[in-house]
Amino acid sequence: MEKPTMSASEYRVTANDHGQRLDVLLAKLDDIVSRNLAVSLIEAGQVSVNGQPSTLKRRILVEGDLITFTVENPAPIGLLPEYIDLDIRYEDDYLMVISKQAGLVCHPATGHLSGTLVNALIAHCGYENLAQIQGADRPGIVHRLDKDTSGLMLVAKTDQAGLALSDAIRLRELNRRYLTLVHGYVAADSGLIDVPILRGLKDRVRYMVSDDPRARTAVTSFQVLERYEAGRDDDGYCLLECNLFTGRTHQIRVHMAYTHHPCVGDMLYGRNRKRGSDELGLDRQFLHSGILEFTHPITGERLSFTDRIPDELIAALDLIRPRSMGLTDAGKRLLPLFSIDGTQS
Repeated sequence: MEKPTMSASEYRVTANDHGQRLDVLLAKLDDIVSRNLAVSLIEAGQVSVNGQPSTLKRRILVEGDLITFTVENPAPIGLLPEYIDLDIRYEDDYLMVISKQAGLVCHPATGHLSGTLVNALIAHCGYENLAQIQGADRPGIVHRLDKDTSGLMLVAKTDQAGLALSDAIRLRELNRRYLTLVHGYVAADSGLIDVPILRGLKDRVRYMVSDDPRARTAVTSFQVLERYEAGRDDDGYCLLECNLFTGRTHQIRVHMAYTHHPCVGDMLYGRNRKRGSDELGLDRQFLHSGILEFTHPITGERLSFTDRIPDELIAALDLIRPRSMGLTDAGKRLLPLFSIDGTQS
């Protein structure tokens, strides 16, 4: 692969910038896509102030200082465009809303160095037209869905949009609602699960509920949409809508397993973890990002999207449809949005 080309840029410190740190100011410039990149450039000696290289990221700037820096333009080596189908529900100059198919990894990582959503985004938008708030190796990513979770997710094209959307997630202003089918009978029609989550100390793939001081706050609300009677080989099922107030890795899957109602088909946290096995004909967890609502960070417009659940999840519901105990009020209101008829009580 060709060595990335370099481009030189300069910026004159204004009165409004006076007193700011070098790394903080650099991260605000259009050519610098993240704070991490700003620090990396400084440490690599690619930033000069008034003609002299400056490797001190905490350097305080004064009005009139001339900052000169060089940045790499192309994507990091190995991060190539790949023409993978994208189900785009909305797109403008600032962001995209897509429906991610199950089986698609969001970004390159160990074991998945290509064939990811990021590779598809680079092919569709161009690397230079994607925000890099999550790092240079994760262009466009604002939040993630697990590999085998389907449905709606946001992609940021500019850092301005990406940072605003990240703030909306942090401030719980982004409405993300999921459909999941879980094992067992959930008695309460609605509830709140507010227990912290920690990455496994021995198994780094798994996450767990923990009171360890390092655990991070995780909050999930749920409401029951439909219940299904127990069968000969199971203790029944419940179809839930879950609302994420935080965005921890595997959050819904971990929280539902914690309540002893794991997601159907979940090979990591579920009841049937044998690789290659299936439940209700599924080889993935029954988890779908079905509703996404947010305020556009640039235009201020309120946007709302609803995504029909995939055919394989509808097929799983069809298998247990005769055992339906009827829809809850929430189910009567919400299931038609996802092209699920349900069984009226």
